[in-house]
Amino acid sequence: MSLAKIPDNLELTVQQALEEDIGTGDLTSQLLPQDKISSAKVICRENAIMCGIPWFNEVYRQLDSGFHISWHVNDGDMLKKDTVICELNGLARTMVTGERAALNFIQLLSSTATITNEYMQLIKGTNTQLLDTRKTIPGLRTAQKYAVVCGGGKNHRMGLYDAILIKENHISASGSIADAYGSALQIHDNVEIEVETLDELQQALDAGAKQILLDNFDLEMMRQAVKLSAGKSKLEVSGSVTRETIKSFADTGVDYISVGALTKNVRAIDFSMRIESSS
Repeated sequence: MSLAKIPDNLELTVQQALEEDIGTGDLTSQLLPQDKISSAKVICRENAIMCGIPWFNEVYRQLDSGFHISWHVNDGDMLKKDTVICELNGLARTMVTGERAALNFIQLLSSTATITNEYMQLIKGTNTQLLDTRKTIPGLRTAQKYAVVCGGGKNHRMGLYDAILIKENHISASGSIADAYGSALQIHDNVEIEVETLDELQQALDAGAKQILLDNFDLEMMRQAVKLSAGKSKLEVSGSVTRETIKSFADTGVDYISVGALTKNVRAIDFSMRIESSS
């Protein structure tokens, strides 16, 4: 069972998804009798990590509070191909109207959770933690970050408002790494500095930085960075992280590796809804 926190904006996210899909009304559902009751199953057609149940439920809650869904799995569960994840019962019109929006959420979020789990397996046995980034689908950041946790990863900052990441342009405008870091601490206590060379790393360490992002360091530079830091700062690696490189990066001893692919390289998980009976 996932320990991910359900985002506060879930209701609004679902509302927007329904508005863009239904608009002034579902024309095709009018082919069905208004009082027709149907039962259906949702099936996962491939191996995956389940994610998105709260969004799926919210779709049908907003359409019809009396609609019934019985779940056989939890977010964070590993699914095998052809697993029946839930059964639905309610008005047929409601069922087909909500189908696309509900499936869209679980196919996207299960994809994010599954990709995250794949990367987690590659660094299993190391002390490195896997982080997400802000490279998310617009409007679905909180949902995708929930999915990352379901897949076993950890969230980096949610946005520009809950932590400071000092990058090259910030340093240039401030005059130096030390000046930028000192100014940042007056604004917020969660501050990370991005560096591109070992010299910049040393400057960040001298400034007292407790979190440093190593931007596009090669393997040897990462190893030297771990030695230079000697535990004085948490080190994060970003850039050129792939399935092929992540294990060697983790083996250098860095604390974190952030991977944009977790949330931006989406291949939807195959789910299907099948109506089985009607009355």
